[in-house]
Amino acid sequence: MKIDPIDLDMIFETSWEVCNKIGGIYTVLSTKALTLQNLYKDKTIFIGPDVWDEKNPCPYFTEVPSILMPWKKKAELPYGIEVRTGRWNIPGKPIVVLVKFSGVYQIKDFFYGEMWQRYGVDSLHAYGDYDEACCFALAAGMVIESICNFKRCRHKNVLAHFDEWTTGMGLLYTNWKLPFVGTIFTTHATSIGRSICGNGKPLYDYLPGYNGDQMAMELNMQSKHSLEKAAAHTADCFTAVSDVTAAECEQLLDIRPQVVTPNGFQGEFVPTKGKAKKIRETARKAMLSVGSALAGHPLPEDTFIIATSGRCEYRNKGIDVFLDAAKTMEQSNPGRKLLLYILVPAWSREARTDLKEAVDAASAGNAPHSMLHDPVITHYLNNPGEDPIINRIHALGFGQNPDSDVQVVYVPCYLNGNDGIFDLTYYDMLAGMDATAFPSYYEPWGYTPLESVAFGVPTVTTSLSGFGQWILSDCKSGFEQSGVVVVPRNDSDYADVVNGLADALLKLASASDDYRMIVSKAARATASKAEWDYFVTYYIEAFRYALNAVDRRRENNDI
Repeated sequence: MKIDPIDLDMIFETSWEVCNKIGGIYTVLSTKALTLQNLYKDKTIFIGPDVWDEKNPCPYFTEVPSILMPWKKKAELPYGIEVRTGRWNIPGKPIVVLVKFSGVYQIKDFFYGEMWQRYGVDSLHAYGDYDEACCFALAAGMVIESICNFKRCRHKNVLAHFDEWTTGMGLLYTNWKLPFVGTIFTTHATSIGRSICGNGKPLYDYLPGYNGDQMAMELNMQSKHSLEKAAAHTADCFTAVSDVTAAECEQLLDIRPQVVTPNGFQGEFVPTKGKAKKIRETARKAMLSVGSALAGHPLPEDTFIIATSGRCEYRNKGIDVFLDAAKTMEQSNPGRKLLLYILVPAWSREARTDLKEAVDAASAGNAPHSMLHDPVITHYLNNPGEDPIINRIHALGFGQNPDSDVQVVYVPCYLNGNDGIFDLTYYDMLAGMDATAFPSYYEPWGYTPLESVAFGVPTVTTSLSGFGQWILSDCKSGFEQSGVVVVPRNDSDYADVVNGLADALLKLASASDDYRMIVSKAARATASKAEWDYFVTYYIEAFRYALNAVDRRRENNDI
């Protein structure tokens, strides 16, 4: 696809997840970077928090002191702000500035006052991670200011892109201090929308009646909400990741995003055909070994492996639906072994020693042992009494019947290749799955189903996800058609969603190998339509929109 890039001298992109793997925004930025590098070689500078030390170094960052050295030699950053420059260890190897921002805490109240006076940001009710996010964002804004002043950017095409409310204070600082820089603000999920859903309130049936400011007061979200709202209204271009989120922003933030920028994916993260077979075999062997060790008997080679994954949000991510669908499938007597994995990081400790010993014993050829105690989890939890996933697994009776055709395994840790049980990354595990399911209630985009089809693994999602909406509008729901089944979902059809998910997965599990090959091919074809080479055009539209706003300020002598 031919891309018509806009002429740019520099792009800054600031996020809490630059070189800091926490959630989906990391995937957005790390997969988009190569395309930006191809368009604007080393004109893109990512800015992230320096939350690392010698005992816990950043695994995603390679320090290169020579990068931006002329600036660093003359930079006089205030409040003890320190920076490290280098490359992000991802395709494209973009330039990164990691910012140490602890010194900003001493002056935060001054800036909170300024932001109240200038933009109406209410920091009075702040708690939790608000101060940390704002201090980083302010420091990032000061770094951008310093670089722009050093490079004399007043008459150049410069953009500063900020992701999520956590960087909103940086956008406001840039707008205040650097009017010649075009600003872009992207919300990947509104803070108040996520809070409404997280508190068990219906979002969609009642959305037209919600007032964002009122709900922020009710849910004690005034500070985050007011910051996000101010950033959205102040930015030269406000974007959201899907039409679902755009409608949410219009109602709760009182502004419609000027551009919808759907999240793409980068093919370089998918193993080549030559490597894929071996990676899949390794992953399946590991998952079957763990399932066998927990169950106390070997699982057949043709066991059908299904997984869900993502942020630990029990209702929002549809984990409740996934588990209830698992019970529905068990009651349907599927006729073959189904192994369901829940790959969701929670408050876990180390890997279970008894499970590790059982897996090692089986790999050494020792005779099978009996079923392990609590054979539904791989790592010790710090709060088993409060964890909704393990409690629901127990309540549904999983792990109590060794003859059941459906086995559920909860993996409450990050799959970074060093978890102590699988010692594989999430992408390596994904290659070994037969299907995935993400029956989300609140999902502004939905990277997990997109990642799944990119690996040729068919998936089920819902019409409430941005990705699901994209499938319905640009592709077609159905395993044969797109490798994706989009189950309709709203606020009042929970049982129908459970049954729809169970039916889709049972259909796939009982299908022939030839049918599943057709489905896998359809899944990969769908993923190819969502690569960044296509979706970056929406960002270029946002770039152009922001620079036009700067041009208007220049024409009006506002700079």
